[in-house]
Amino acid sequence: MPTLVFDIETASVGADQLDEAQRRFLYRDLESISEPDLRERREAQITRMLNLWPLTAQIVCIGMVNPETMRGQALYIAEDYEESGEAADGLEFAVCMDEAELLQAFWEVAKHYDRVVTFNGRSFDVPFLYLRSAILNVPITRKNWLGYRYATEPHCDLAEQLTFYGVSGREGAARKFNLDFYCKAFGIHSPKEEGVTGADVNRLVAEKRFREIAEYCVRDVQATAALYKIWQERLAGIS
Repeated sequence: MPTLVFDIETASVGADQLDEAQRRFLYRDLESISEPDLRERREAQITRMLNLWPLTAQIVCIGMVNPETMRGQALYIAEDYEESGEAADGLEFAVCMDEAELLQAFWEVAKHYDRVVTFNGRSFDVPFLYLRSAILNVPITRKNWLGYRYATEPHCDLAEQLTFYGVSGREGAARKFNLDFYCKAFGIHSPKEEGVTGADVNRLVAEKRFREIAEYCVRDVQATAALYKIWQERLAGIS
């Protein structure tokens, strides 16, 4: 079955790009906080979260890899098309003019794959992709990735599989960990070990360090693909 592992990176459009009513809605919690330090911390927290919501953020990169061949592609928004090209390990870096072009290119690739693999994609990557595509009127070629939760086809979410669909709750034996934690536990090179995390994406966008975002996203996808192979060999079928 043709399988595609993918991951997205998102960045806030900036609170200054929202109108007054939108900002008031997002920061309404501040009205009930009188203590200045607490208010400031809560405001900073909300601002950091703007890159997690498809109505306040955009997709700036999508990394993809075929877990059988480990060949793949990173589609990302940048200002310089000369950054495009193939890396030494067979991964292609393709610059897109804007988010709409990026999404169009992704859905063109996705329609050729029967199965997708993500880490936390059911709760984040897939709904984010669907909503951003709808907002930008980009046709979605695969609309069944949020179907029956207790299935691994057409969408295998490793965060669901490694927690056995949340069987232990927040603190039990199969509680949910982040990708970095799973990678270290299973002996996989963690994408975080290169010094970049998802929390850095907003800053890297502001600094126009677009290729670094793409390289980080590719490391995330490669780690997810390696984790998927381990899951296939040792745990598939348990859930």
